[in-house]
Amino acid sequence: MSALEKFTDLFLDVWKNGISGVNISEILIAITIFFFFLFLRGIFAKFVVKRLEKFVSKSTNKFDNTLVNSMEGPAKFFPIVLGFFIATTYLTVDGEGVLFIDKLNRSLITILIFWTFHQAIGPLSVLIKSVGDLLSKDLIDWIIKAIKILILILGLAAVLEIWGIKIGPVIAGLGLFGVAVALGAQDLFKNLISGILVLVERRFQVGDWIYVEDVIEGTVESIGFRSTVIRRFDKSLATIPNFQFAENAVINNTQITNRRISWVIGLEYRTTSEQLNNIKKEILNYIKTDKDFKTSDDVLLSVKIDQFAASSIDIKLICFTKTSHYKEWLNVKDKLAIEIKNIVERNKASFAFPSTSIYVEKN
Repeated sequence: MSALEKFTDLFLDVWKNGISGVNISEILIAITIFFFFLFLRGIFAKFVVKRLEKFVSKSTNKFDNTLVNSMEGPAKFFPIVLGFFIATTYLTVDGEGVLFIDKLNRSLITILIFWTFHQAIGPLSVLIKSVGDLLSKDLIDWIIKAIKILILILGLAAVLEIWGIKIGPVIAGLGLFGVAVALGAQDLFKNLISGILVLVERRFQVGDWIYVEDVIEGTVESIGFRSTVIRRFDKSLATIPNFQFAENAVINNTQITNRRISWVIGLEYRTTSEQLNNIKKEILNYIKTDKDFKTSDDVLLSVKIDQFAASSIDIKLICFTKTSHYKEWLNVKDKLAIEIKNIVERNKASFAFPSTSIYVEKN
């Protein structure tokens, strides 16, 4: 037999047996099928998905728009999974090869299923908005994130089970490690629970202006699992552990319905009783007739003599503005201060200031 004939026989034998006993013709056919589905994936993404997005964009329902957008990734992955499965059916594999390919197909299908579930959680949050009266938006976002993480963990566990890796012993082994971590991460869990309480009790939400004495004052930018980010009024960012909001009194200035003005107006002791009565009456009339102040029966309005102080007769003024906006409140206070000064001057009285009188007796 010539060398050429030997080479031809060897070539045909290699072609027939191929890789691990798989015919190279079958391998080429499988690769062709797989790349064909890759090509279909591009067409599917370009025409089907885009047309579907255009169709749902015409509706006023946000759920279907969000659902289509979130499902774009799994939809593009589906032709790959299907193509790989069909391609591998053309391979004549024996022994461990069959088991390996079966595990690959099962793993891809499992990933596709859990990825679809993961992406579907986001659109479902649109439907959960109906319980907005019971749960805050931030708490709903937390729940969605937690469910997504749970789905990822379950998907990973399912894939590991396919490849014969039992997660039970792994979890049991991590249990001891978790106890050790928990002992050293008490503050982490403390902040996590505090953050959940803040959201459940709806103490504040993103965008609220809050004040915590000796801790922070500013606008809430985000509420995380461990901490909350506050934008202070000097535009700097502060990250505050959540337990501070659970253990301290939180004043939510955004929830103010009416802002209060509480002043002490000190007048000189030489102010007569008639002048005092006129000043009180004119201040009260101004507040009652001005549109910037709230003067209903359920809102406190008081202009009364408070005390005889060391250097003045003090009039206590308490009233509430209609606006809850901080800048508008400052403008109302400014107008009121000028009007009070005009009233005092019109009545020929004067404001008191701390002073000391010295009396010299003559013998």
